[in-house]
Amino acid sequence: MPLLRMEQIRAMSPEERRKKLDELRAELMRLKATIAAGGAIENPARIRELKRAIARILTVEREEELGIGPGKEKRGRR
Repeated sequence: MPLLRMEQIRAMSPEERRKKLDELRAELMRLKATIAAGGAIENPARIRELKRAIARILTVEREEELGIGPGKEKRGRR
């Protein structure tokens, strides 16, 4: 599965993001369970990719919740 980019995540609907988040978390749990059972996984870097993709989705969701993000004026001190 290719790496998710922020533009791709922002283009998804909230339902699509939630579904993708569930899929990524399930895959991460499967990989961790394999390692915990003493097995070897085909691509160890996949764990890092999954964690980053999950974080990106959560970041976009939080930005929307706060009303910030690209193209929107950010609140804060100057």
